[in-house]
Amino acid sequence: MFKKAILVLIAAVFFLMFCANKAQAQDPEFTQFYANPLYLNPAFAGTARCPRLTMNFRDQWPGIAGTFVTYSAGYDQHVDAIQGGIGILIMNDRQGQGTINTTSASLMYSYQLNVTRTFSVKAGFQGTFFQKSLDWEKLTFGDMIDERYGFIYETEEIEPDKTTAYGMDFSAGLIGYSKKYYFGAAVHHLTQPNESLFEGTSRLPRKYTGHAGAVIPFKPRKPEEGMISPNIIFQYQQSFVQLNLGLYVTKGPFVGGLWYRNSDSFIVLLGIHTGMVKIGYSYDITSNRLTNSFKTGTAGSHEVSFAVQFDCRPKRRKFRTISCPSF
Repeated sequence: MFKKAILVLIAAVFFLMFCANKAQAQDPEFTQFYANPLYLNPAFAGTARCPRLTMNFRDQWPGIAGTFVTYSAGYDQHVDAIQGGIGILIMNDRQGQGTINTTSASLMYSYQLNVTRTFSVKAGFQGTFFQKSLDWEKLTFGDMIDERYGFIYETEEIEPDKTTAYGMDFSAGLIGYSKKYYFGAAVHHLTQPNESLFEGTSRLPRKYTGHAGAVIPFKPRKPEEGMISPNIIFQYQQSFVQLNLGLYVTKGPFVGGLWYRNSDSFIVLLGIHTGMVKIGYSYDITSNRLTNSFKTGTAGSHEVSFAVQFDCRPKRRKFRTISCPSF
């Protein structure tokens, strides 16, 4: 039954891939999905059992003036007393050199159900408080321009009374996994909160995410010697559709990855895992009309991830963790 469910999920994602014409998103984007698991799906809270700290940085299209820079920091662990995992995620997204600034703080809870001896399901829920603000002083208008000297005049545009929006946001997710495969789905912005910076309403559209993957050891009897992990991730938000296809290869403390994001870019990833610490770097090679040139194009996108997997105190009850990539 579970194998059939996976086949149906993958078939549906491939169908959507051929229907998709755009590769854009309205939420901040991270290409190291599993290095920021709480952002991908709240059901990942506590999946590592022991305390886990993650930090991520992304600089998207630094070759374009007014780049997009995003930071995130997350913490999660399993708590026996509440029969589930808890998670905290803090994010900051700066657009146009801080012209638009969004900060959010999220709390998550996930509950695990062991369906069989080899298959488990986790359901996660997330509550988020966000603040979005506009720095009016960084805006430029047409009436400020002189034909010869550029921006030298004061604008006659009047600053609105409201340039900051606050609100609550809610999300939910589900993952199913065994030692050989995993799949999941999440819906963010369930209540579609109003994030308008001016008078009026501007609803944040719901974001739908589907993801699936498998773990294939080089030697089935010696999985510690290395593995290959193919993955697929689909995201849909209003009229924006994104599909990511890729795989990870792990050998000893090293991991490499190669992804393709439809009609947008190729992604190369390198990472290292030493003891409790994991460090990853990825580079998005732009493949669309924006180009990848440092002089005339986007200069790609850079992303760095850092994670610490702490040891936990000995527990008598066995806990099943998910065997998915961590970069």
